[in-house]
Amino acid sequence: MNRLQEKYNKEVVPSLMKHFGFDNVHCVPKLEKVSVNIGVGEATQNKAILDNAVKELTIITGRKPIVTKAKKSISNFKLREGMPIGCKVTLRGEIMYEFIDRLISIVIPRVRDFRGTSNKSFDGRGNFSLGIKEQTVFPEIEYDKIDAVRGLNITIVTSANNDEEGRELLRFLGMPFKKN
Repeated sequence: MNRLQEKYNKEVVPSLMKHFGFDNVHCVPKLEKVSVNIGVGEATQNKAILDNAVKELTIITGRKPIVTKAKKSISNFKLREGMPIGCKVTLRGEIMYEFIDRLISIVIPRVRDFRGTSNKSFDGRGNFSLGIKEQTVFPEIEYDKIDAVRGLNITIVTSANNDEEGRELLRFLGMPFKKN
């Protein structure tokens, strides 16, 4: 079992039950999945850029991403429906816990001028989204081997009923939120 998964079972569940007054362990919010995606708009001109993004996302997550395609045509961006414009990976189970553990303990502290993640990045249902401007903050990425600096979006989906439950779940897991 992963270190973060053990922490969730031994510390976070009892803390959340006490904090929200849950009677049943199954009412406690839990992590369901993590979605990591990279949008590569330049892939319309050069297919190699998308291949490099896929390689980097594979290195970061340990899973092979699927290529996302444009849903509709936009002539100003020289984009046609069905053109590949990004890649994404969905992580669940033990791999998800391992990824979030690395994200909280290694990656986020490496972000330059970091003052905490935003409290407003929740969607109303307890799901949290985080944007990272450079993929180079991940220790798996070798700086010399990248062709361009790319950002990536990370969405953490929880079983929480509202933002407050989701925020407390992530706070107990160690997510560094900004102090108000």
